[in-house]
Amino acid sequence: MTTSQGDLSGRTAVVTGGAGPLGSVLSAALAEAGARVVVCDVEEERCAATAGALPGRGHLPLAADLLEPEGISTVVDALHELGACDVLVNNAAFTGTSGVPGYAVPFDEQTDEAFALALALNLTAPFSLTRQLAPLLRAGGHGSVINVSSIYGLVGPNMGLYEGTRMGNPAAYAASKGGIAQLTRYLATVLAPDVRVNAFAPGGIARGQDEAFVARYERLTPLGRMGTEDDFRGVVAWLASDAAAYVTGQVIAVDGGWTAW
Repeated sequence: MTTSQGDLSGRTAVVTGGAGPLGSVLSAALAEAGARVVVCDVEEERCAATAGALPGRGHLPLAADLLEPEGISTVVDALHELGACDVLVNNAAFTGTSGVPGYAVPFDEQTDEAFALALALNLTAPFSLTRQLAPLLRAGGHGSVINVSSIYGLVGPNMGLYEGTRMGNPAAYAASKGGIAQLTRYLATVLAPDVRVNAFAPGGIARGQDEAFVARYERLTPLGRMGTEDDFRGVVAWLASDAAAYVTGQVIAVDGGWTAW
């Protein structure tokens, strides 16, 4: 961001899942715009490494497991002790790696437990954090909540993409990402006019997927490629800043045109 409207100097941003592949890039984008970033993730060492690598000064690591009530409290208590939260990026997402079976598997093999865990992290945690951090978001005068949805929170899955691969598309992912889109609209109305609430919906991000999947995906994308984490730097910095001061309640697809067809 090159204008004063895009300057986040003097503001504090917290990014959940902030040490992950996407979260670390979102954290860097906010730091580059001048924000002090609180990197929140489940692993202490990764939080510290990510925070330490960000440009600028004053960034903080914050280890917390948002699937546990104590983890939510850890984040809330730390931010209230810090006395500031101008930007909240709800990025943490369930990946099915917690040892619970039945997530990214064929529909008949998906389990209630995995479904509940995905909703807890992808949907309940953003609700709880936003609710409990609302006083801080209001107090700074520039409060902005940015939720990470997905194209599969906007449209149904094309299961043909996955044929012949080991990949899957969990029902819980779509349900939670669709829920976060509607939660965004709800929060934008109840927190107005003091806090803006928006979401962006990433398209597929290239991470070494099966070649057949990638070829199919790219044929269905007007821009002809999968995304990279860097494709989301601009939208998060913009939504966090005063450049988007009249934008609230929106879910912005950043998907290379996937949802245009």
